[in-house]
Amino acid sequence: MTLAAPRAAEPGARPLIETRPLRNPDAADAPLMGRRGWWLVVLNVLIPGSAQVLAGNRRLGRFGLGATLAGWLLLIAAAGMALFARPALVWLFTGPLSWIMLTLVQVLLLGYVVLWVVLTIDTLRQVRLVKVPQISRWALPVASILVLALVGSGTVYASTVVASSRGALTSLFGSSGPSLPPSEGYYNILLLGADSGDGRDSMRFDSISVVSVNADTGAVTITGIPRDMRNFPFAEDSPMRDPDLVGYDYRNYFEGHDDLECGWGPGINQLTNAVQVCREDNGVGLYPDAAQQGSTPEIEATKDAAEGILGIEIPYHVFVDMHAFAAMIDALGGVDITVKERLPKGGGPAYPNQPAAEWATGWIEPGEQHMNGDTAQWYARSRYTTDDFDRMKRQRELQVAILRQFTPQTVVTRFNEIAAAGTELVQTDLPQDKLPEFFDLMMKAKEQQVTEIELTPDNGILEKDPDYDLVREMVQQALHPPTETPAPDGS
Repeated sequence: MTLAAPRAAEPGARPLIETRPLRNPDAADAPLMGRRGWWLVVLNVLIPGSAQVLAGNRRLGRFGLGATLAGWLLLIAAAGMALFARPALVWLFTGPLSWIMLTLVQVLLLGYVVLWVVLTIDTLRQVRLVKVPQISRWALPVASILVLALVGSGTVYASTVVASSRGALTSLFGSSGPSLPPSEGYYNILLLGADSGDGRDSMRFDSISVVSVNADTGAVTITGIPRDMRNFPFAEDSPMRDPDLVGYDYRNYFEGHDDLECGWGPGINQLTNAVQVCREDNGVGLYPDAAQQGSTPEIEATKDAAEGILGIEIPYHVFVDMHAFAAMIDALGGVDITVKERLPKGGGPAYPNQPAAEWATGWIEPGEQHMNGDTAQWYARSRYTTDDFDRMKRQRELQVAILRQFTPQTVVTRFNEIAAAGTELVQTDLPQDKLPEFFDLMMKAKEQQVTEIELTPDNGILEKDPDYDLVREMVQQALHPPTETPAPDGS
């Protein structure tokens, strides 16, 4: 699109004072005014502030142009850090300064949207719509508003993502445990899933596993612990070993209480009752610092039990509420699972030996499936036609599938949904200053195969009489595989 040269003055007419058509056009030349209007609108879209510098209020234009150039420089700097200094970028937005940085970014984004609205309105004023051709008189405002709505809505969405990030960080990491270095080269995290449905006397951990992340390579090993595993030792420094604190010898804690109505059994998932429900102090006497560090007595006792079982230090936990589990799957856009056998949905039979066909509310069919949240939840919970060991394997499949689904594209496009689901789904004592490191390790983990250890009879671990020496040997072999010694001939 080009602007026509100004017309020469006719004999006897007053000479033209200015020959710059953008700032001082011939208002009587409608085609010229139309072309000028489109130029101003395009400049306002491509380089906000430039239309005012060339044709309007130069002070406003310089301010708008400066803000635009500053925004470009910040975006270029952020892109450069994402490519070449990603840990530093993640630290800025998840570390100790994250609240300040995220608030500043949100203010800048919203402020720029307001500035762009002002610049757009001023640009349309400079166009002088009454002087342009009839078609342009309607097309110019419509085009300006559409572009402003498109770009402005994107900027406003970015500001809501920033707000969600700030809210999620505050909600999830408001209380946390001490920041500790890796133990023997690994960050070990207890992953707990609870199913506190109607009719349950307490919230028991029906999914128990330990995620071990190599602090150098990001390689992930997940060890599944059966919920009914019994006769386990607690960690050496656990308060559960002190009979004066517990009230009885931990080695006989299954029969150690005298409250017959409390009703807890010998499985590890019954520690909630043993530590909290069946004690008058709700476990505070055993773990007085738990609440302050973003945990609970029953979680800390389960950590101590998992440490004793596996023979490794487990400083952190992530608790997943199974009622919000479906929301996270949906926020991620679903997960892909290969179903090996037909599984029923539903809460189980109304009376003993009732066939699944009579009580199931639906079925999960064998084969490749892209599961939504509701189906994935039942895939993890279904147990009435299979045993607990099969259920453990399915839960591990979902854990791996969720890890695979956390791609940068998914996180960016669904961030608000993921953040909202995460704050409802997850409780953790992970310290916030570890997030940059954990984020980098998660990106490395996505490129590697996840190692799975299931403490099941198929692997020689009997639920009622586990060989804990064998368990610890299995874990050490997985986390620290022996290196091959070169033969004398160098092969």
